[in-house]
Amino acid sequence: MLRAIAIDDEPIALDVVKALAGKVGFLDLVGVYTNAYEALKRLQQEKIDLLFLDIKMPDISGIELLRSIPHPPMVIFTTAYSEHAVQSFELDAIDYLLKPFSQSRFLKACNKAYELHELKRKSSGPAMPAVAEQLFIKSGYGQVRVRLDDILYLQSTGNYMQFVLREEKVLSRLTMSEAEALLPPPAFVRIHRSYLVASGKVERIERETLWVAGRELPIGAGYAREIGKITGQ
Repeated sequence: MLRAIAIDDEPIALDVVKALAGKVGFLDLVGVYTNAYEALKRLQQEKIDLLFLDIKMPDISGIELLRSIPHPPMVIFTTAYSEHAVQSFELDAIDYLLKPFSQSRFLKACNKAYELHELKRKSSGPAMPAVAEQLFIKSGYGQVRVRLDDILYLQSTGNYMQFVLREEKVLSRLTMSEAEALLPPPAFVRIHRSYLVASGKVERIERETLWVAGRELPIGAGYAREIGKITGQ
């Protein structure tokens, strides 16, 4: 779980970050601040893994604030201005989100932070046997841990995505684009407007259908290029 805080002088912008963060299972947004100096105190008192940081603020810019922190956490800049992108990456920012940003774009940035966090954790800890990658999926009022290797395919059902696993199904309130942002390509490929499959679980492919774990799924018109990612052609 990543512990995060957000700093932005606009309360509405913080409300957006809170709403988006609430859908990311591995993210715990423990504080939001319109006052950058109050946030700095929090950073000095606690271990924070990730910082969502606006750039143009009245008392101190996000760039200046980041430079003032001796050992800063990972940073994702959230801003309405594109001209600071190069400067932000020179400061090793994880990502640069231009307002207004979507849930899927937010998820993509968070996934980058999570992957880097896990890489650092594993490299600094004692040697352990390799484990399958996993993620938390929001289902109902809780979070369900799912191993990527257990996922067979995903099916869109109205406002929900159904994760079909080896031995169970998990229903989550996600759009298809949000689900795609959670799952790494080319391990997961979209074959239809309503289906996303685990490439390694595909058993057979025909002209308009393919099979995953003995289940026949439709191939949508216009998805030939995606099917090529599965077959390597």
